Amino acid sequence: MTAITPEIVEQHGLSPEEYARVLSALGREPNLVELGIFSVMWSEHCSYKSSRLHLKKLPTEAPWVICGPGENAGVIDIGDGPDGQKLAAIFKMESHNHPSYIEPYQGAATGVGGILRDVFTMGARPIANANALRFGRPEHPKMKHLVQGVVAGIGGYGNCVGVPTVAGETNFHPAYDGNILVNAMTVGVANADRIFYSAATGVGNPIVYVGSKTGRDGIHGATMASADFGDDTEAKRPTVQVGDPFTEKLLIEACLELMATDAIVAIQDMGAAGLTSSSVEMATNGKAGIRLDMNMVPCREAGMTPYEMMLSESQERMLMVLKPGKEPMAEAIFRKWELDFAVIGEVTDTGHMVLEFNGEVVCDIPLGPLAADAPLYDRPYLSKEEYKVWAGVKPLAEVPTSDDITADLLAMMASPDLASRRWIAEQYDSQVGGDTLQTGGDAGVVRVHGTGKALAITTDCTPRYVFADPYEGGKQAIAEAYRNLCAVGARPLAVTNCLNFANPQRPEIMAQIVHALEGMGDACRALDFPIVSGNVSLYNESKATGGGSAILPTPAIGGVGIINDLSKMMTMHFKQAGDAIYLVGPEFWAKPDPTRSHLGQSLWLHLIKGREEGRTPPTDLTIERNAGAIIHELIADGLVNAVHDLSDGGLAVALAEMALAGGIGADADLAGNPDYTPAQWWFGEDQGRYLVTVPDVEALNAALAKGTRDEDTAQIGFQRIGTVGGDHVLGVPLSELRAANQRFFAEWMDE
Repeated sequence: MTAITPEIVEQHGLSPEEYARVLSALGREPNLVELGIFSVMWSEHCSYKSSRLHLKKLPTEAPWVICGPGENAGVIDIGDGPDGQKLAAIFKMESHNHPSYIEPYQGAATGVGGILRDVFTMGARPIANANALRFGRPEHPKMKHLVQGVVAGIGGYGNCVGVPTVAGETNFHPAYDGNILVNAMTVGVANADRIFYSAATGVGNPIVYVGSKTGRDGIHGATMASADFGDDTEAKRPTVQVGDPFTEKLLIEACLELMATDAIVAIQDMGAAGLTSSSVEMATNGKAGIRLDMNMVPCREAGMTPYEMMLSESQERMLMVLKPGKEPMAEAIFRKWELDFAVIGEVTDTGHMVLEFNGEVVCDIPLGPLAADAPLYDRPYLSKEEYKVWAGVKPLAEVPTSDDITADLLAMMASPDLASRRWIAEQYDSQVGGDTLQTGGDAGVVRVHGTGKALAITTDCTPRYVFADPYEGGKQAIAEAYRNLCAVGARPLAVTNCLNFANPQRPEIMAQIVHALEGMGDACRALDFPIVSGNVSLYNESKATGGGSAILPTPAIGGVGIINDLSKMMTMHFKQAGDAIYLVGPEFWAKPDPTRSHLGQSLWLHLIKGREEGRTPPTDLTIERNAGAIIHELIADGLVNAVHDLSDGGLAVALAEMALAGGIGADADLAGNPDYTPAQWWFGEDQGRYLVTVPDVEALNAALAKGTRDEDTAQIGFQRIGTVGGDHVLGVPLSELRAANQRFFAEWMDE
């Protein structure tokens, strides 16, 4: 038996204080298997020990929320299906950052596979994928390889498993040079009365393992730290899991077939920490115990130890608790789909995890300390004022001006930040399943099969805003997701998130986490947009980046909304010449607000002036809600032909994007609004704004004159800025704009 030394404890990522808690919980020294289990269950990924305290402050409830955080994914009510049964949307977003940097194809592919399992584990058929990707500088020597691998991995897995990728975002910034972010999201649909949960109940009920065999891939939750592992073991053992989308497809179908019966008591995906986390979570949620016979675990490599079996993160595996006597029927289903099936244990009433191997007990741990009573840290963090001093973001002492609006627009549309993502999108099958209604707009839209409804899906975050002001940046991330859903005609329902930050043991990083969560929470409450699932990814930093090692704080938001009548779905592309173009947003835009620079932290300032300065544009949540209500009203009344929210690049970029999408130009006065500098007017990133095109101005004016809006929505103003038509946008020929917009990826990938 391996002696547990301080070096082995450190290699397993446990502090001396945490190891003392292990000794107290067991009343003795752990063996290596037990140490490995404590190590992964007390990791940030499994225990959320640095963030759990603050995550509890987020709003998670609404009348339409069926299941909030704590299960594999969030569940919301989306109304009746074609047969009158209530339907639910099930969705979640998760990170696969470090694996994707080490091995981009498999890292990204298994990220997609893992999030798919989180959703179909609960009884849903996955109907759409989305992603949020952050890369470093394109000129970084490794970045092209990383982009190619990640995009190929997402496409390779999602396309093969038959789930369309319909939405996403891809950003570049030097802060991600040494630590890219790969956040994957899946949305599924299920009958609301057939949701499956993870609580293991029923003493004596069989625990079954289904899916692929367990291998030695992905054992990185704990470092190999024993003489039992030869010197060459690490070289043989990839730290990134290897995914098989074809097996995943079989697993989806087998699970859904079994779910149509009454056999399942509980079910859990084997994700991070594999068999360890799935069994611990099931037993903990069911307030039970668990006994596993490790000799029964299907293995694809000879001589695997319990340590390896428990910590392996091999893909395409599930753990289930079945009703007694249902094993033969369940086995027949999984054998039909050519998948492994094994009864490996039973539910107990001991409150312990007990593992047996070769007739001996090799692990006996009380479940309380592993999960519910895992370490919880209230780490020190800077106040908002202290953080501003630390961040050192310079104020915009004087308003910068543009030398040439036309040239600036062309340069911005050609930049990596705004360049066409066509090269990426063409690698994703967005149409598989036949229900995709929109991609490439403000949100992806997918029909709820067999109904006249559709789900809208978006991913959003502006990390430079969050770095400059975590509270306002957190608010803005939620608000932009809300706007994107409103822009396609959807009623925003709920949020999932992927909270990517650096080292929480640094007070300035912990400040980013705490204040961003506060901003997100305030926005969700104000917009009735609760958070129902999510993931926390910390320690995203690298000493290889030269300067600051931390990523920008990136609380990526996945938003889901419902379009009850898909004939009312809206797109952003210009549809016909002659339509009037209006800016819809807060009435203060009628005259400049002296308290706002309008250009602080803007993409224009970064790209054209080479500066990241000024305050994050504040988000007025009342304005956001009211503007969204107006947009819904305009769409419902058939008064608009196109809608697009304003974000990166402001008004000029939104105008260009609508023109490129529709293949029609826009006639707008280059001088803009005389109360603003041209740069403020065209490139300012003030929040709560939309562009709409109006086919009948008289009908719009008549509707506005009715006075049916309440006092709040009356805060929203309309300004006509031009007319759809021609072949130019702000002096740039549409052909030149399109060529510039498509050049970056085409040239970069052809190098």
